[in-house]
Amino acid sequence: MRIWVSRPEPGAGRTARRLTELGHEALLAPVLRIGPGDGPPPAGRFDGLILTSANAALPLAGAGLPAAPVFAVGRRTAERAERAGLRSVLCADGDAADLARLVAAYVKPGGALLHAAGEDRKAEPAASLAADGYRVTTWTAYAARAEAVLPETAGRALAGEDGVPPLTAALHFSRRSAEIAARLCREAGLSGAFRALAHYCLSPDVAAGLVELGVAAHFVAARPSEEALLAGLAASD
Repeated sequence: MRIWVSRPEPGAGRTARRLTELGHEALLAPVLRIGPGDGPPPAGRFDGLILTSANAALPLAGAGLPAAPVFAVGRRTAERAERAGLRSVLCADGDAADLARLVAAYVKPGGALLHAAGEDRKAEPAASLAADGYRVTTWTAYAARAEAVLPETAGRALAGEDGVPPLTAALHFSRRSAEIAARLCREAGLSGAFRALAHYCLSPDVAAGLVELGVAAHFVAARPSEEALLAGLAASD
């Protein structure tokens, strides 16, 4: 299959390589760009540092905060944190609820937590932790900014231009990137071609965003990990 990878770098390139290893052809055309957040991290000492995205690992490592255990939502995020130089990295290997449970296993209620996150983020796990008595500070460590127009390579493939191999499927790693991809296709007059793709979604939340736009999800990963998402390609053969 020729598969559209619309997630931003640095994850997009790794996903493209994995697709090649699995015998597919990747069309690397991100609809988001990762940039810095709006301000410096808060000062002070924290009992735990929370990472719900691998993109926040490098900014957090460079923040110069006092040492504290790092709680990462998944393996990729944990690996990125360790490569960035962060120490005492613990991995929930799951979703936001799993991450909240991991934090509670190591930090007592009342503890101070820093959530290094993106500009566009969900309420969890910070909301649940705050409700359980933790003092949660959220820092916008990075921002994911939408491309203004559909990447040309994706547009040509969706339009079925002569000499351009057509797309078969798309991988969606976040609700926002999926919604932006759908919007850019609509603005380019390619909504029908986008809907005709087989859409592989990282989580039910990602799939729900597409369904709300009238786009059917072909596959939803059992767990929110790249491995589970790519496993869906083999299951659909």
